[in-house]
This record gives sequence, structure tokens and C-alpha cells, in this order.
Amino acid sequence: MTDLDTSPVEALPKRSVFGRLYHGETRVDFMGRKWWGIGVSAALILVTIVSLLTQGLNLGLDFKGGVQWEVPSAQLTEAQARDVLTANGINAADAKIVTVSASGVARLRIQSAEQTAEVRQKVISDLAKAAKVDAKEISSNSVTSSWGSEITKKAVRALVVFVILVALFISWRFEWAMALSAIAAMLHDVLISVGIYSILQLEVTPATVIAFLTILGFSLYDTIVVFDKVDENTARFASARLPYDDVINVSMNQVLMRSLNTSLAAILPVLSLLVVGAGLLGAISLREFALALFVGLITGSYSSIFIASPLLAGLKGRTPKYRSLRAPRAVGVDLERLVLGGLPAARRESQRIRATAKGGEASAASAVNQPAHVVLTHPPRPRKKQRR
Repeated sequence: MTDLDTSPVEALPKRSVFGRLYHGETRVDFMGRKWWGIGVSAALILVTIVSLLTQGLNLGLDFKGGVQWEVPSAQLTEAQARDVLTANGINAADAKIVTVSASGVARLRIQSAEQTAEVRQKVISDLAKAAKVDAKEISSNSVTSSWGSEITKKAVRALVVFVILVALFISWRFEWAMALSAIAAMLHDVLISVGIYSILQLEVTPATVIAFLTILGFSLYDTIVVFDKVDENTARFASARLPYDDVINVSMNQVLMRSLNTSLAAILPVLSLLVVGAGLLGAISLREFALALFVGLITGSYSSIFIASPLLAGLKGRTPKYRSLRAPRAVGVDLERLVLGGLPAARRESQRIRATAKGGEASAASAVNQPAHVVLTHPPRPRKKQRR
């Protein structure tokens, strides 16, 4: 086929749904469903904001500061651990006590506010007696709130620098509208991921922050895959004067399989970290990192289709080049023709009408069957006869 072929779709080989998906021959009207995606995102963002304002984030010890003890829990209950804290002048009601598993051994993780070295050592001694273990089997960790504040500042600084560099690169490689859309999609992914942690009250640790920053990279990659195809098709269909919604629809259908493969290839290893590493082997640190990645990978794949692309279509549709194009959006067979490199039926009919006005029905039929790049160009002028 030529760059813009007008051969009917019916002449192409018939494939199953998975066959069309694999070969990039789908005809999903993404732009026709954009309000569903934007509506879902708006609802999630609203729930996120409400959750952050009402219950906030469950910050880990590294951010809010305090003391943490881990004790083998075979002979120790949560109630006994709270009694030990109360006996040492610590507010047991504000303490956080959870059971964790490491290498198949159950342990109680006890977290409280900052304490003096003498109190920390006395708690270790009392916990050892209550659990009937040696004091050396109890681990203790103390972090000041100022250290957690410094981590937060560095994370925010890294996020700002990353966003600026991304905006500059995409504006240079593509255009400002794509840069703005990609950044909005990235911030959407991070906000939704933070919202899930707030709603479920999952603990936020430094590993979680690292995972959030990693999400930005994946979200950007998936969006750039779509935008690169959009940029290619914008030049390809320039002579056909298609509405920008059609260019977006064609591009997303052509890279749909690639986006799905990329997302699955990234999600499966992360899922194995959650199931095998955190679930079966009890590696808690892996769970903190993998859970944020898992949520971010899903939202990143979703936002590249339902957030970044509709935003780009809205920004570009208001430019003078596309504002005057009022043709209806191609759907169904017409969209499939565009995905396969051809022109929709309405465009083919307009070619027939122009050709009829110039040279009759025979030339019209010939024009419709010709490649579009031939029909859309002006025929060469006849040479003038030279005088002798």
C-alpha cells in the first residue's frame, strides 16, 4: 500500500479481534469515549483530595520521626506490648503496633513518638522479659522528625526539576502542547497513586517515594510512544486536512498493542514482587516499593490514552490550522480505513465530485481508485508549443 491508500477495507484479509489488535488494525473511537475517561479521573481526583484533607497520609517513621522496636511475637501479644509502653511513660494509644513476617518469623513492629536513649533501652529490656527472648533479638531504630522533613524537601525538589526538564525536552522534540499534556498526565498518575495510599491508609516510606518518582518515568514513556505516532501521522495526513481528533484516534489504535505489551511486560515483574517477594517470602520493604509501582503502572497506561491524548486534542483543536476543520469524526469503517493508511469514504466522495467536475464519470472513477497523494496534487500544466 502507498502512504495514503484508498483501496477498500473489504479487500484486506479478514482477521479476528485479537488478530486486528496484534496487527494494529483496530478501530476504537477513543476520542468519542474521552469524557468517560476524564469523568473517571475527575471522580478519583475528588476522592483523593477529600481523603488527603480528612485523614491525610499514613507517614512512616522516616517522615514523622520516632522510635521503632521489632520483637519476636511468639510469646508476646499486642496488649502486653502496650502495657510495656504505658509502664515506661509512653502514650500507648498513639503507638502503632503491627505484625510483620520476615523469613517466616512473625514479629511485632512497635512505633511511637521520639524517646530518650534511656527510655528506649528500658523498653527493650521490658519487651525482652515479656516476650521471653534475649534483648539482642529486639531491634531498635530511632529517627528524628527533622531527617524526615529533609527527605520530603529533596523529593519535592527532585519532582520539580524532573518536570521542568521533561517540559523542555518534549517542547524541543515535539511541541509545547504535547509537553503540557504529558506533564498533566504525569501529575495525574502521581496524585491518583498518592490518593490510593491515603484512602487505604498504606504506610508511606522512602521506598514509596522512590516508587512514585519511578512512576513518572513510566508514565512519560507510555505517553511519548503515543505522541511520537501522533507526530508522525500529523505529517502523514497533512494533505488530507483531517480533524485532529481523527489523527489522535488513528495514532492510538496503531500503538494500542504496543502500549498493552509494554504495560504487561512492566506489571508482571512488579506483581511477582508483590506475590512472591512480599507475600510468600515476607519481604516488607519490597511490598512498600512494589505496591506503589503496581498502582502507578496501571494509572500510567490509563492516563496516556484517556488523559494525555484528549488534552492534546483539545489544545491542538483550538489552533487556527484545525479550528476551521468541521468534518465529522471518522468512526467504524471510515476509522479503520484511516488506521490502515487510507482515507474515509466521505473524503473519497469529495475526490469523486471534484474529479467529475473536471473530467466526467470515467475520470472520477479513476481518481477515486488512485492513491490519495496522486489525487490531492495538482496535475502538471501542458507545455506551450514553441514557435519556429
